[in-house]
Amino acid sequence: MRLLVVEDERKVAGFIKKGLEEEGYAVDVASDGRMGLRMALDRIHDLILLDIHLPEMDGLSVLQELRKERVSIPVLLLTVRATIEDKVLGLDAGADDYLTKPFAFQELLARVRALLRRQSESKQNVLQVADLILDPSRRSVYRGSEKIDLTSREFALLDYFMRNTGRVLTRTMIAEHVWDYDFDSMTNVIDVYVNYLRKKIDSNRETKLIHTVRGVGYTMKVE
Repeated sequence: MRLLVVEDERKVAGFIKKGLEEEGYAVDVASDGRMGLRMALDRIHDLILLDIHLPEMDGLSVLQELRKERVSIPVLLLTVRATIEDKVLGLDAGADDYLTKPFAFQELLARVRALLRRQSESKQNVLQVADLILDPSRRSVYRGSEKIDLTSREFALLDYFMRNTGRVLTRTMIAEHVWDYDFDSMTNVIDVYVNYLRKKIDSNRETKLIHTVRGVGYTMKVE
């Protein structure tokens, strides 16, 4: 899952980014409202964490513009405002949840998980390619009757492959969705993680699902 944090306080943004990355999420950061709007309009993120008090363009204006452009990505508002009236304004503008600063990271993480789970369930409850089954809400993976244990990054990579079955994914596409904007797609990290996945889901099985497209990237398909 790839998240966008729009937060102008560098320490707060760094704290959120570090914590979420340790949980296996790819995290991009925008330091002002206009930058956040530009990045959000790319529609490549699964969730946006949006501060209300931002330079250049305030968070509520960013949110209203996103909804005007029919960007349906869930938005979690972050703000020091705590009145009922302020919360109603944010929710009426199109926010999906609201968290008041200061907050405990565990609460932020729980709200992120809940919004992502709700989003995953609305898209598709279970993903399946051949006998490979991934359940986003339970974060479980099975190949046939065998349960497969994956790290957070491996799970995110497999989820991306399975949502794009039959499509050729370049290393840049994988990097931007599973890692972040600053990730160097020219390193061999992506190839290393793809090999990890292959060993876990394709090793010793007659039907291989992950295939290399030489000189381009990878694809998941049944052959």
